[in-house]
Amino acid sequence: MMRDLFVVMVITGLLPACFRRPYVGLLVFSWLAYMRVQDLSWGTVRNMRWSFYVAMLTFAGFMANPKGMKPFLPDLRCFLMIFLVVLVILGVWDSEPGLPGVDKAQKGRTFEFAKIIGIALFTTAVLTSKEHLRVLVWVIALSFAFYGVKSGIWGIMTFGRTPIKTGPGGMLADNNDYALALVMSIPMLFHLGLTEKNETLRKVFHYSIPLTIITIALTHSRGGMLSLVGACGVLIWRSKNRVAGFTAAGLFGLTILLFGPTNLKSRLSTLQNVEEDSSAKARFRSWAAASRMAVGNPVLGVGLNKFRQSYMTYQPNPTAQERRGENIFVAHNSYLQIWAETGSISLLIYLYLIYRSFRTCWKMRKLAKKRYYSSWIINYATMFEASLAAFCIGSTFLNRAHFDLVYHFFAIVIVFEKFALEELNANAPAELRVDSGDRTPGQLRRIRTPGFGLRPPVHGFRDAPLLSDRH
Repeated sequence: MMRDLFVVMVITGLLPACFRRPYVGLLVFSWLAYMRVQDLSWGTVRNMRWSFYVAMLTFAGFMANPKGMKPFLPDLRCFLMIFLVVLVILGVWDSEPGLPGVDKAQKGRTFEFAKIIGIALFTTAVLTSKEHLRVLVWVIALSFAFYGVKSGIWGIMTFGRTPIKTGPGGMLADNNDYALALVMSIPMLFHLGLTEKNETLRKVFHYSIPLTIITIALTHSRGGMLSLVGACGVLIWRSKNRVAGFTAAGLFGLTILLFGPTNLKSRLSTLQNVEEDSSAKARFRSWAAASRMAVGNPVLGVGLNKFRQSYMTYQPNPTAQERRGENIFVAHNSYLQIWAETGSISLLIYLYLIYRSFRTCWKMRKLAKKRYYSSWIINYATMFEASLAAFCIGSTFLNRAHFDLVYHFFAIVIVFEKFALEELNANAPAELRVDSGDRTPGQLRRIRTPGFGLRPPVHGFRDAPLLSDRH
């Protein structure tokens, strides 16, 4: 009862601030979406639509803002996300002629996807400073760290004997989705710790990482473990000492294999015999059926959330279990999922959004390393790159084409590029200024002149530029 009362008091106390300052509303919405604090309560409070209330008040406050802020940044990626929603709606209409006839589940999924894109676009509008970006990333990372620390301590106390079969709820209800989100949070925790000036906060971020890794292992998600390997690989590759990093990672992996819980080692051993694993066989059959759906419906797909209903039509040799409706769930691959359910154009947009996010990280890091000895831009670029790499690996085995977090990441990377370019261009001469387009920037000469930083460090960021340009 006390916990319910506490949750109600905190959320209702924040509602007026959500209306007055839409940025605060975005933070509260993200907190509710990723930490799922309402799921920590009991009774009716647990089932109340807190995210909906926060979203409505936040949008109302945004619309009432006399400054007349734009609804989203005029970036190609924002327009493509809007077009993606249009394609999904057209695909739903095409799969069930006459929208009123569409089943309730499909309507709900379509609305949910439109909401995901809406929040992503809204993020590009209300993040108006580097500090705004920093705090939002804080909220996301610490929301996941809460569960990583909580479940990690529980895993240590129980010696890892009991696996985690479900997540906290919402988009994290499935243990595989839960593991993927936690893996994406690890680069955030690591690099947020590197960029923070406060020693205590740095320790909070960094000490939460090993406990979060333990939680990922407890989910027994093989896709999550592969994603973890990919994320750590990017972090080590971008580090200053790759040999030491890969050596430490190898020793950690060997320790898990030798001394880890028996049930975890048994689960991981199935990766050696994929052809004999029943789960892997079902995935291969789903991938084949999804490919046939995409080829048969190349423009708009079979319709969002229609994979299961369409499976038997595109499975020429169904097994006895499949004829009984068993082992037919999802595509088990995000790229095939979006291709089969929403068509080829949607897949191309989705792949472009991923590629463009990676390209932004690579470009911003390259430019920052030419200008600065040390910079938050370099750390953030690596952070986003590693998290996106984790998603790309994990989504190969999961039905996560409409994962909330990745679309939020697309938007956050757009904002990151904006603020990074503003800082890079702040005191640079005209011939050395760069933009977000595809033009090759002018050569930025790297001259070691400590003491002549381009700009003083902003409060909260520990690292500051230590190099200057020759004008």
